[in-house]
Amino acid sequence: MKKIPVVFLSLVLLFSCSTEHKEEPIEVTAEDLHASVDKVTEIMIHDIFSPPVASRIFAYPNIAAYEIMALDNEEYLSLVGQVTDLTEIPKPDSTQAMNYNLAALVAHMELSKRLIFSENRMEALRDSIYGVWESKNQALFNTSKDYGLEVADHIGEWMNKDNYPQTRTMPKFTVETEDPKRWQPTPPAYMDGIEPHWNKIRPFVIDSAQQFKPTPPPEFSMEESSDFYKELKEVYDIGKKIEEEGDDSEEIQIAQFWDCNPYVSVTKGHLMFATKKITPGGHWIGITKIAARKTKSDFAKTLYAYTKTSMAIADGFISCWDEKYRSNLIRPETLINQHMDDTWKPVLQTPPFPEYTSGHSVVSGAASTALTSIFGDNFAFDDDTEVA
Repeated sequence: MKKIPVVFLSLVLLFSCSTEHKEEPIEVTAEDLHASVDKVTEIMIHDIFSPPVASRIFAYPNIAAYEIMALDNEEYLSLVGQVTDLTEIPKPDSTQAMNYNLAALVAHMELSKRLIFSENRMEALRDSIYGVWESKNQALFNTSKDYGLEVADHIGEWMNKDNYPQTRTMPKFTVETEDPKRWQPTPPAYMDGIEPHWNKIRPFVIDSAQQFKPTPPPEFSMEESSDFYKELKEVYDIGKKIEEEGDDSEEIQIAQFWDCNPYVSVTKGHLMFATKKITPGGHWIGITKIAARKTKSDFAKTLYAYTKTSMAIADGFISCWDEKYRSNLIRPETLINQHMDDTWKPVLQTPPFPEYTSGHSVVSGAASTALTSIFGDNFAFDDDTEVA
């Protein structure tokens, strides 16, 4: 029997131990965070969430990740005391090594998974990233992952008290068919009004859904001399002008660029199906990524930008939906079809909720204000959010 030199055996054992117990540094970058946020956006398009619900899905995972990051970064303050009812997250075990960025991203992916339907799609991204991290430093990965999951549980408990579960069982919106100024379902799908109780969702930063209550819309009147009728006629005339100019007009290009309606229905013969699109909030989350990349923002600043912007968007929807179902204003399409032209169609399909105020406008104002506070004014960029 041949003898193997002791020195050779020692080298084999040393090599085996080093491969089983690697202690390489684990780098978690802004690009890893972008990947997680992008996956959430992709899944929300697939699962078809309404714009208000989508805003909630973006906000909570960002907050969970941010609170972990802020523990290890003096440049960023905890949101406790700034965000409604948020309590301090558990502290990590000081006797164990911790990668705070890793823990933050774990919390982000875990809470995101709990908020969407297609969990397997989020799990696929998570498992691929976990495999890379674990291969570099299993001990550090395990302690950081466990802490991230603990924080996800903590934020999850706070999240579940925002009245969202209760609004799932509240009654559907009642259409007032006898009142000519009240909202009516619009073609082609004639869907019920979505999220009529969204003003009952707990806000993040604003003190209530009514804090920024807008001025009422123009008084309803079909008299040709009234402001309301003049605005209605303007919508009709512009629509006809765009129709005459054709699909190559600048107005069509602008409208289609911002057509972030996840409820567009397409009818072919007796069949009706939906096309899947990004939400207005999702579009602005994409712009946040563009700004972070252009400024070469690190993990912390990128997470800060996502968190601040997503909370602004979420509170914007709460405020906007409060007014939508208070004023309960009829859509131009309905009135134009009733009183001016029964064949007229808007350039973009009318979404299933009341007219006033404009969801796109409110959310864009909130998001752009948040982003300006982070990246400065006069910030030029190419928006490729929906470019495949």
